[in-house]
Amino acid sequence: MPKYVLNPETLLYEEKEEPRYLKHVRLAVAIVAAAGFVLLYFWLYTSVFHWDLPKTAMLKRRAAAWEAKMEVLSNRLDLYDRTLTAIEQRDDQVYRSIYGLGEIPDAVKNSGLGGVNRYAEVDRLGTNSSLGWTVRRLDGLTKRTYIQGKALDEVGMLARTAGDMLACVPSVPPVLPDRNRVHLSSGFGYRTDPVYGGGERHGGQDMAGPTGTPVYATGDGIVTMAEFKTNGYGNQVIIDHGYGYQTRYAHLSVITVVAGMPVRRGEQIGNIGSTGKSTGPHLHYEVVYRGDRVNPMNYMDFNMSLDEYRSMIGTRVQESPVGKRTSTTELLRRSKKGNG
Repeated sequence: MPKYVLNPETLLYEEKEEPRYLKHVRLAVAIVAAAGFVLLYFWLYTSVFHWDLPKTAMLKRRAAAWEAKMEVLSNRLDLYDRTLTAIEQRDDQVYRSIYGLGEIPDAVKNSGLGGVNRYAEVDRLGTNSSLGWTVRRLDGLTKRTYIQGKALDEVGMLARTAGDMLACVPSVPPVLPDRNRVHLSSGFGYRTDPVYGGGERHGGQDMAGPTGTPVYATGDGIVTMAEFKTNGYGNQVIIDHGYGYQTRYAHLSVITVVAGMPVRRGEQIGNIGSTGKSTGPHLHYEVVYRGDRVNPMNYMDFNMSLDEYRSMIGTRVQESPVGKRTSTTELLRRSKKGNG
């Protein structure tokens, strides 16, 4: 508002003009006062009353909601992890052991997913970022789930062919368990060499009996060898049963099958003899699983009755005349018929 003063010469009121510097001073004081008021307001708002600014409050609400969602996701991942671990343990300890499959190594289960700079985006948030940790954990569970799915597919395939597998796995004695004719002699493991002396690892089970006693296939399979060998086994037959199993029948006096011929459990493949490195008529019987010789007694019960033995292998066991051979032509005819 303008200020008026009396002019004594003219006796009139005239407007008095204020110096410009005073205007500048007043403007500066007003700006400083306003700034101080604003600062005082923010200080009281945030430090004294501990209130958040509107935008800060909004960001905090978003962060809290994000953390809550991450907590829910983490709890679900914990549940999935425990469930998957239980499935893996049941698969290793039950399913895979039933079908003779080895356990899946932990290094394979826990391997991550590949890719250059796969986590570059989340790593920009910091190494302690909950998002980065969750992404890595989710990738690990995804890989484990994929591997476990493949493992269960393998078990499922074996389950569907369980009947065929049971018929192929060597699970009966290779001779009639008649202790009046055949008895168990040298067993599996270390022993003194009966010919040369000294210690040796005996990779099979010997069954002593009269020359000519029939020897039978202990499971369905394909004959891969049927010939005399100079490595000490003499006349021997090897059968591939599939599913990782092979059996060897050595020191035979007569071989009644040929290589490539399919055989069934209980089908005669030869006769007890004493060919090769032998001190008397006996059958040397081996079970090989995945390339390793294992104790044959784990795959048969030599104390079963003759009736039980015959029921396990059906009507294929017959008391063939000692020394009787089927001609090679007839064996090949049977082999072609079996393959057809």
